[in-house]
Amino acid sequence: MSYQVLARKWRPTNFSKVAGQAHVLKSLKNALDNERLHHAYLFIGTRGVGKTTLARILAKCLNCEKGVSSTPCEECNSCIEINEGRFIDLIEVDAASRTKVEDTRELLDNVQYAPARGRFKVYLIDEVHMLSNHSFNALLKTLEEPPPHVKFLFATTDPKKLPVTVLSRCLQFNLKNLSPQLIVDYLAQVLIDEKIEFDEDALWQVAVAASGSMRDALTLIDQAISYCQGKIKKEGVVEMLGVPEQQQVYALLEIMAKKDAGEMINLVNLMAEKTPDFVHTLDSFLSLLHRVAIAQVLPKAIDNSYGDRKQIEELASKFTGEDIQLYYQLGVKGRDDLTFTADTKSAFEMILLRMLIFSPEYVSTTKKPQPDDARSGDTANGVKKKHSDLAHEAESNQAKADFDKHVEVLSVKNPRQHNQHEAAETPKQADKNFNDLNNEAWLRHYSDLVVDGIAANVLANSQLNKIEDDTLHFLLDTKHSSVFNEELIPKLSQAVSDLYKRELNVIITIGELTKDTPAELSQRQKEELHRKMVNEFEGDKNVQELLRHFTGTVVEETIAPTNESGKS
Repeated sequence: MSYQVLARKWRPTNFSKVAGQAHVLKSLKNALDNERLHHAYLFIGTRGVGKTTLARILAKCLNCEKGVSSTPCEECNSCIEINEGRFIDLIEVDAASRTKVEDTRELLDNVQYAPARGRFKVYLIDEVHMLSNHSFNALLKTLEEPPPHVKFLFATTDPKKLPVTVLSRCLQFNLKNLSPQLIVDYLAQVLIDEKIEFDEDALWQVAVAASGSMRDALTLIDQAISYCQGKIKKEGVVEMLGVPEQQQVYALLEIMAKKDAGEMINLVNLMAEKTPDFVHTLDSFLSLLHRVAIAQVLPKAIDNSYGDRKQIEELASKFTGEDIQLYYQLGVKGRDDLTFTADTKSAFEMILLRMLIFSPEYVSTTKKPQPDDARSGDTANGVKKKHSDLAHEAESNQAKADFDKHVEVLSVKNPRQHNQHEAAETPKQADKNFNDLNNEAWLRHYSDLVVDGIAANVLANSQLNKIEDDTLHFLLDTKHSSVFNEELIPKLSQAVSDLYKRELNVIITIGELTKDTPAELSQRQKEELHRKMVNEFEGDKNVQELLRHFTGTVVEETIAPTNESGKS
């Protein structure tokens, strides 16, 4: 006997064997058991979720010789013939190959005749959206008032292409994509019955690659059985699919937490040796970011898909919520880059570099060019050039020449000078004397805390309310309360204890703030520093000369300190 693929061998033959789709099964079972039968059913869903399978089971329930019910006997001639695909009163039509109106008219010519064997004559039209408009018009009258012995079952992946006149004449059932967990459970049972050894991690890889389609999952399992020579192993499935190992995706996010671009590039090169599909790699990375974001806000809501719940929680503590949201948005926007470029590896690296560099916490360790090497760059970012008309071209060229002579003088103050100046204006940091601790002292001491992630975010947006013995009472701003959970308390207490060199406890309450927080103080200082830099830039005589010649304006948002190493 020839080999039968798993997707056909394990196609469900009754409602009890269908994986998922409980909302559709409940409606069909109740209708069959109570004999409240409609004359037209429309099954909607993506490929491989069970549209045609449910239609065939429904046809079997309608024509079972032991009566109409949701549990056909599977023993009578009608049930056996439907299972084998040779029941004369089940007319299956592929609309994609019979789109013409003549085909539809020929089909409808036989509607008036009674069924030859069964109780009902069932017309199952697959991919019904492929019919032409004339075909739909020819079908309308019969579809609305068919003979009592006729039932229409339609299946489609694109209901938007169906005329509303057809939709309004059918009962519509929207089938959902199947979850990875449901697919894994189903595949595991199939492989147990087939007596094939497997790794559960390999099934998870297949379930994710199937994207909600059970047929795709069974087809991939067929391929994996051949590739792995009868034993489905995680390593073999990863090689077969060309997808990254899940641990590599975790490692990639760990490196992102370190803000280490060099190590990140090295890991991408390693992944490229075995993972040519960077679209799938990015999808896995985005899925991981989604789960990390949920772990930050609702730790109890994350699933345990790969047995990695603890690992997800650890990753969540290493990032701020802002960084995760930024990474996710850049990843979603950058996904188009992978589809429009020939070198997907380079596009993937650019997406990751964009995530790192745009992060507020990223600090580049590379040496930036000196002002002499980027003369026109500093001003081009801050000045919008525009020529009034071609008559001033000669004057503009002369202005450029004059500017080149003096451009060496033009530079934004070195950030170290700003830092020294700022340090001179800031009161000397007080000794961390716990006995004199209050909110003002807390604002000065916060920058010396050794803490990161969500815990740092909580303390940065809290004011010190009061101190009772060895307990510090903090008031957390209501706007940031979503990031806090009680599991952070030990980490917060340890950080404060390390700062003040004594055993301390932290209590966090949520409320409206009445005093400054470290985050507010830092933001205010940044704004003051930026305003000072803008004033100095606008006051420079070379900038004023450039603005006069080019009729430009200063874009204040683009003015930022340069990191010129080797200068004081």
